Amino acid sequence: MAGDGAGMSDPFQLPASRDEIRAIQSRRKRAAFERAQRAGWYAGKLDGIDPDRLDDPEEWAKIPILDKDILRQWSHREFMDRLCIVDNTDIAEYWRSGGSTGKPVFYPRTFADVDYGMLSWRRAWGVTETPPGELAHICFPIGVHPAGQVWARGAHGAGVGVLWAGAGNAMPTRVQLDLIENIRPTVLVGMPSFALHMANIADAEGIDLRESSITRIITAAESLSDAKREKLSRDWGAEVYDVFGMSEAGLMGGEGHAHDGIHIWTDMYFIETVDEQTLEPLNDERPGMLLVTPLVTGHATPFLRWNSGDIVSLHDGGATGHRYADLFPMIRHAHRTAGFFKVRGINVNHTDFEDFIFADPKVNDFQVVLTTAESGLEDVLLRLELKRGAEATEAVDALRFRIRQAFELAVATEVLPNGELGKDFEKFMKAPRFVDRRV
Repeated sequence: MAGDGAGMSDPFQLPASRDEIRAIQSRRKRAAFERAQRAGWYAGKLDGIDPDRLDDPEEWAKIPILDKDILRQWSHREFMDRLCIVDNTDIAEYWRSGGSTGKPVFYPRTFADVDYGMLSWRRAWGVTETPPGELAHICFPIGVHPAGQVWARGAHGAGVGVLWAGAGNAMPTRVQLDLIENIRPTVLVGMPSFALHMANIADAEGIDLRESSITRIITAAESLSDAKREKLSRDWGAEVYDVFGMSEAGLMGGEGHAHDGIHIWTDMYFIETVDEQTLEPLNDERPGMLLVTPLVTGHATPFLRWNSGDIVSLHDGGATGHRYADLFPMIRHAHRTAGFFKVRGINVNHTDFEDFIFADPKVNDFQVVLTTAESGLEDVLLRLELKRGAEATEAVDALRFRIRQAFELAVATEVLPNGELGKDFEKFMKAPRFVDRRV
């Protein structure tokens, strides 16, 4: 591929061995470093770093860490001036950053970046052992955010057919359920929150998705906790695979059938972990902050040591016995985020609370709304949709009791008709399950 500067003779083939991956990394790290030297933001920041010693961890660690807080200080024009190193004529498309809050960043991608992006997404079908001839229902948002359209385009290279459904704001959820019933795709590809939302709407309509044609669900773009995975598997009667990527890099890896971690394409992305506080390198099974250097998808914007914001541990391998597992190491997410709410002096982690609620088989979906009462006291309203047939008073009373025991938090509750939350969630790329309206 043009602009690689290093790499495999046939980029659509997996490397032959881990030794070959190390050699590829060495060449591509040097190429990425040299591209970064051309970017305005790195001016003076890479001086004194020996490009011949980048495989030395101490030398590599001299490179400054880049994160989204830096990028969000800039206008788009400032971003392009400081980090983009190609002309407009070299840009094939722009990829929007993910997330539900903050100012999005639009990343330019060269034609070479897009070609390698297709390779990274094609590998997702391989690691999940999705064979050619399957039909995938793509319910990621389809637009300037890359997830939906790149999944669909990348599927063709793996011989997988696609339904370009998009998210609920593009095609209503009920219409998507009809599409699944009539066309009978075998794979559902989307964010876990939307797959759960589809299951909730189906339950409200009396549709048993366990009898649908879907046998495999591939999720990305959101944290997939054990509770979410179990609920998805229970509601859809399907095996759930998680894959991992980011707009700043591409599709970076995925699970095998052992579901014990994400195998990262380390010939395409150099990864490392550092201590959250000291930023000292870890690179072992201790949880740390994940840093990513795109080796082949940074021709326009050469990011080095990008702070992804994920807390992960690194593992040499896992229990899945196929070629991807043999070649590529794994990360395991700690499922810890900075997301929490503090109310009445109590800190409640979003992920912990979400897992707790979704572990209740009588709950379809929920939203937490924080408000300030006229008295000045803080209130917590838990808006709920319950499984069809559940006795509301009994289910809600039991849930409130368990919340008080687990989180020492008293909550008010509101039981909604099934599908009500989905109407709100479909307006957003990621479901806003925690809303702070306090004054």
